[in-house]
Amino acid sequence: MGKTTQPRRADAERNIATILATATRLLCADPGASVAEIAKAAGVGRVTLYGHFPSRESLVDAVLEHAVDHAELALSGLDLEGLPAPEALERLVVSSWEILDRHSRLFVAADRALPAERIRERHSGPLARVERLIVRGRDEGSFRTDLPLSWLVSTFLVVLHNAAGEIEAGRLPREEAAEVLTRTLRSVLVSG
Repeated sequence: MGKTTQPRRADAERNIATILATATRLLCADPGASVAEIAKAAGVGRVTLYGHFPSRESLVDAVLEHAVDHAELALSGLDLEGLPAPEALERLVVSSWEILDRHSRLFVAADRALPAERIRERHSGPLARVERLIVRGRDEGSFRTDLPLSWLVSTFLVVLHNAAGEIEAGRLPREEAAEVLTRTLRSVLVSG
């Protein structure tokens, strides 16, 4: 006999939304925020929080998914098609960094709590946009073809996320990040 799935109660949906919003806010302030701190700030008990998110890892994963979904929505309005690939790259890097910068400490928390492959899975939508841009740049003759496409896409993600960690560690001034990222990724992608 098949198990029927009942819709969540309205209070459960509110609790989940509150937990996610609170976890986002606290993890953006402190990547090491504990589940107990998040539950208290969300006004729910730890049992309630664990009922929706069975581990800190699952909570961080859900917060990351939520943040990436919002980033993808913002990036979907970006018109890159009318620009030459190197200019489109610069616009994508700057726009991506503006979004990431608002959540940079959240990405530090994700790097600490989640396996790298899970972080990459969560970025499948934005990475598809990066891949399309690299392919177009290759077709235009602007981007390098001597390295595997998957490597270049992964490098884009790693470099962007690493900027958050470098800022957190005090090794990269926040106000220089967009320029450093643009120059770094241009040097990685643009053919000589």
